[in-house]
Amino acid sequence: MSVEMRSEVSQEGVGQAAEELDRLRANIESVFRGKPQVVRWTIASVLAGGHILLEDVPGVGKTTLALAMARSLGLSFRRIQFTSDLLPGDILGVSVYASQIGEFQFRPGPIFAGLVLADEINRTTPRTQSALLEAMSEGSVSVDDETRALPDPFVVMATQNPLDHHGTYPLPESQLDRFMVRLSIGYPGRSVERSILMERGLSEPVEELASVMEAERLRELQQKAARVHVEESVVDYVLTVVEKTREHPRVRIGVSPRGALSMIRVMRALALLEGRDYVIPDDARELFVPSLAHRLSLKSGAQDQAAAEALMESIVGEAEIPV
Repeated sequence: MSVEMRSEVSQEGVGQAAEELDRLRANIESVFRGKPQVVRWTIASVLAGGHILLEDVPGVGKTTLALAMARSLGLSFRRIQFTSDLLPGDILGVSVYASQIGEFQFRPGPIFAGLVLADEINRTTPRTQSALLEAMSEGSVSVDDETRALPDPFVVMATQNPLDHHGTYPLPESQLDRFMVRLSIGYPGRSVERSILMERGLSEPVEELASVMEAERLRELQQKAARVHVEESVVDYVLTVVEKTREHPRVRIGVSPRGALSMIRVMRALALLEGRDYVIPDDARELFVPSLAHRLSLKSGAQDQAAAEALMESIVGEAEIPV
């Protein structure tokens, strides 16, 4: 059966979607320079309806990337600085008694935004971290025995510093499993950094960034990405790698079914980003590390990003790539 016959997305629609996503990518890269792969994976994750964990040292552009994504998509943006004294109500919102009407009124917290930057998420207590779980999983929050829907689309981009562990609370496996990808930005190349130093004045270019897509169109593209075809052999390829993580002697907890499903979703989105209505094995090969490595719990106990990624690469290298 041909790809065109088995796909649920027309090639014409795919071409138009790819053009729009290219404009989105170019818009973000106009202010977040020198890291096209990071932008590519971030867009694919948002297109798949996922959340992103940015793990890197301060000052490499994590906030710029999040704000550029929000402005480019026309999404409302809120930044939450996570600290040790932050409470769940500071994120979700609280009910306040309004004396003029004689009843309690709910005042929504910063979680009620299209894109939420959870800055230094590992600096707050597990109780406050857990306030994000329902929001990231269900797109809603429960306060005062009432469930309230969050904006749609809803994206969480969280950051944490991999080097400074003083006064931090490592994210539990259940929290890490909610992130579609974990990315590291790294330092810019010399030529890119030179241009930034030469051109940057008092203003931030991202503050003037214009929208190139509306939230409604993003929802349509998310639905289109969900219909991209995945061949059974590619699914088996992913399952082989997932099973190897569960059987590996150095792994305490391997990739969960939720992680495997998340991997398939972001593969579909990446294919649409590349102008295809079908997934190829190279999509999986590209995404295994950013999509699955952070879901591994190693027997060594420590959350070591480099060790988990190296092990993931080794496991992937042992799996046969489908033709």
